[in-house]
Amino acid sequence: MAVRAGIGGWTFAPWRGTFYPKGLPQARELEYASRRVTAIEVNGTFYRTQSPESFRKWAQETPEDFVFALKGHRVVTNRKVLAEAGPSIETFLGSGVTALGRKLGPINWQLAPTKRFDPDDLDAFLSLLPRERDGLRLRHAIEARHESFVTPAFVDLARRHGVAIVFADSDDYPAIPDPTADFVYARLQRCREGEPAGYPPEEIELWARRAGNWASGIVPADLAPVKGESETGPARDVFVFFIAGEKVRAPAAAAALIGHL
Repeated sequence: MAVRAGIGGWTFAPWRGTFYPKGLPQARELEYASRRVTAIEVNGTFYRTQSPESFRKWAQETPEDFVFALKGHRVVTNRKVLAEAGPSIETFLGSGVTALGRKLGPINWQLAPTKRFDPDDLDAFLSLLPRERDGLRLRHAIEARHESFVTPAFVDLARRHGVAIVFADSDDYPAIPDPTADFVYARLQRCREGEPAGYPPEEIELWARRAGNWASGIVPADLAPVKGESETGPARDVFVFFIAGEKVRAPAAAAALIGHL
């Protein structure tokens, strides 16, 4: 199984001259970034529908073993009743995401911070997520951002559907480290301006160790599982994205983590 470390997106003006070399054409930023991190989370798919041509172009510009994680469109998840999202899910998946081919990684369905845990509604929503499209296996993650999701019932529900719960290293959102799928999805949101690598070296080393634990099927010992289970399970792929805080440091943080792995 693989541990991948990456960033959120690749178009960010403060990275020009810090992460991207001065004079690098903007049209080559994805090409450059994808050779220094091993995955990118695409936030743009949350806000607007992309074209099959865009997905195909991204696939062509990146290395063979590169992976894109996509944020599911907000039309799907920013609604009162998730069980009614079927047509919107179909529209999103039909927009051309499978043009990425084997570079298509997990799809992160990010819920609104005000969305509370409703087991029946969430069960119906997770049942709508297809496991295959155009011959490609689909892997889904759910990012719950309300404290009401910190319950064993949520872990049980995600596990039954084989959907990963996004782990948030954040001051604002709950941290649920329980593995519920054959991959783990972590979003690290504490990059600091005063740290050259975003996180201090000892924290980078800690996250490398945690990622290795998850990949080996172990809940990291210093992260208390919501379900209270920490025994060894199957090996898993792990995706770690540096996506917030002082974002200018995110590429350095991802590179530092890759150096430790």
